[in-house]
Amino acid sequence: MKRRSNDFVLGAVILGAIVLIVGVSMFLRESEIGSKRQRVVARFSDVGQVQVGNAVVIRGVKAGRVEAIELGDDGWVLVRLNLEKSVELPRSPVVLLGASSLFGEWQAMVTERQSVPNNREVAAALTASATGAGTALPGAVLPDVAQLTTVAGGIAGDVASVAQRFQVAFNDSAARELRSSIRSVAQLSAELARTVRVQSKHLDTVSVDVRAGAADLSQAAEAFLRTVSRIDSATSAGEVRTIVSESERAAGQVREASVRLNQITQSLEKTESHLRGVMARADSVLLKVDQGQGTLGLLVNDPRLYQNTDSLLRELRALLADVKKQPKRYFGVKIF
Repeated sequence: MKRRSNDFVLGAVILGAIVLIVGVSMFLRESEIGSKRQRVVARFSDVGQVQVGNAVVIRGVKAGRVEAIELGDDGWVLVRLNLEKSVELPRSPVVLLGASSLFGEWQAMVTERQSVPNNREVAAALTASATGAGTALPGAVLPDVAQLTTVAGGIAGDVASVAQRFQVAFNDSAARELRSSIRSVAQLSAELARTVRVQSKHLDTVSVDVRAGAADLSQAAEAFLRTVSRIDSATSAGEVRTIVSESERAAGQVREASVRLNQITQSLEKTESHLRGVMARADSVLLKVDQGQGTLGLLVNDPRLYQNTDSLLRELRALLADVKKQPKRYFGVKIF
């Protein structure tokens, strides 16, 4: 009887140990008995340090875990995510793998494509994994702490190099030159202030002139308005129309006078041509007379004609004197 009770206790202990081991195993694997789950597959070119059992986060809330990591036939790595049934995936979902703490723990984060960090390598990895992925979600690996530390170390080295170069460049002579430059800038500022004061006085004078010019312009505008009003009144009274008609008649008379003047000019041209012909003929006649040709030429050029004419006139005068003295010698008067 005692031995049978010991066997029962031993069996109960063994059964309890088995139940405890199974429960601990299910706890560690986060298994849920009787609950419904949804499974999502993501496609990566590299998964970094992600392991099975790592958490899956959506909008900062744990929504599942990494169920399996497999190497596909096309060289891509397929990661199966076990999510809760009630979880709704975001629009245009992508999966990003990255470190969740400084102790080497990683997680898978499901987010929208528009919320991906602005990183060229991450964007290129998502574009490549989305090509030919089918129903699988595109995925990429975020830079981990080691990479960030390396980049930060490189940046620190560059900063140290720049600081060293700055220390070399900024020596005593550079400091003196900088002080000299500051003094020059101060002098330039003083000169500029003095120039501004002088120019402000000139600007005051110019402003006075501008105001005077504006007043003159206003007076000119008023005079122009008065002139326009006078023109308007003259137009309404019909004076402008009368002036225009008189101008048209004057223009017609000027055109007629121009036509007559043109005719007179043509007549003068004809008269001038006739006068040139007459002058040419007269010149020819006078040339012949001068050369002694013809009767008139002989009369003009022969001195004997002048002498004979002179003697004839003397004889004629003597004859007339004799007739006056003795008329009876030449005239006989008979009275019946």
